[in-house]
Amino acid sequence: MKKSIAIAVISSCLSFAGGVAIAQRVHDWHDIEKVRDHVHESIHEIENIQAANNYQMGGHAEAAKGHLRQAEGELNLAIQAARGQ
Repeated sequence: MKKSIAIAVISSCLSFAGGVAIAQRVHDWHDIEKVRDHVHESIHEIENIQAANNYQMGGHAEAAKGHLRQAEGELNLAIQAARGQ
């Protein structure tokens, strides 16, 4: 019984230590920033496509832009978190 408790405690400690090692803070947030820039460019490309098609896209382009804006906001938050702000 004592051996199983000791093994469980050691296993938990090793799992915790492994999790800490894996979950190190992101030091290079520039990759996230590049993704955010691509999302921003995509919004502008959709706007150009809408203008070329006289905005006749059944509301789907607006929905896509809304999702992209939401993703852009989440990426901004991810950048701030990675910077430690």
